[in-house]
Amino acid sequence: MIRMTACLLVLLVSVSAAAQAPLPATDVKADAIQAFIDKLPRNAVSDLPIRVADVGGYKVGVYGVFRPKASRQDAIVHDTKVTEVYYMLDGAATLITGGTLVEPRPPQAGITGASTRAARIEGGVSRRVTKGDVVIIPGHTPHWWTNLEGDISYMIIRPDPEGKQTLK
Repeated sequence: MIRMTACLLVLLVSVSAAAQAPLPATDVKADAIQAFIDKLPRNAVSDLPIRVADVGGYKVGVYGVFRPKASRQDAIVHDTKVTEVYYMLDGAATLITGGTLVEPRPPQAGITGASTRAARIEGGVSRRVTKGDVVIIPGHTPHWWTNLEGDISYMIIRPDPEGKQTLK
């Protein structure tokens, strides 16, 4: 009986220590990001998760985005606390953040995570974004890509304190 109790105690201590151990890192390699983006459709704006990890109390997503120059570029505001960190991989365009959506269209009914869109933003801060640039956009901030100089591709890191992203 004492031997069995000691074994159970060792097992409980081991499980408890494992539960308190730091989370392992999640790798998302450059070649995997590029391969993912290369497979995205070339005739529409794509914004899809490459990897979403639980990092202990919240989630962080790594997304690949491809925007063809020929596609409509809506201004948008997400109704979320999720910050978006853009890292431009290829191309150049103007990104406007802040300001006000002009004649906003309400989110599509029945779509989880749908965002308010508009044809443009009035006011805001305009900047040219090129390969290697990083822009941090807080949640609830209007943003809009304009003046695409060609197709663009970028990665988005989305820390998700609300836990709405699906693990991948």
